[in-house]
Amino acid sequence: MALQKTARARQLRHARVRRKVMGTPDRPRLNIFRSSAHIYAQIIDDLSGHTLVAASTLDTEIRGKLAELKKVEEAKQVGALIARRALAKGLKKVVFDRGGADYHGRVKALADASREAGLEF
Repeated sequence: MALQKTARARQLRHARVRRKVMGTPDRPRLNIFRSSAHIYAQIIDDLSGHTLVAASTLDTEIRGKLAELKKVEEAKQVGALIARRALAKGLKKVVFDRGGADYHGRVKALADASREAGLEF
């Protein structure tokens, strides 16, 4: 029962955040989803409904490096990867969407790593 309550609470927080956060072609939305095993990041243009760039701990580019790392370190690798891919596509400024998750731990590590790699938000 507790799992259902926490999942519902995250959905409500996410809906509250999404009412305020909107990705545009000039400043697309950097969306984070954190599961118990993996972390996913997407840069989305909400007006056209397209995902412009995506990265996760499942990417073959970084998957081999993640075996011995802790989850916060994995999130830093994903943050750096999404920033590199975004900069390669000419995207520098984004709006951050934490996906209803609290801004600490893996979510904060991903955000900080993407900022250090060159994204602005």
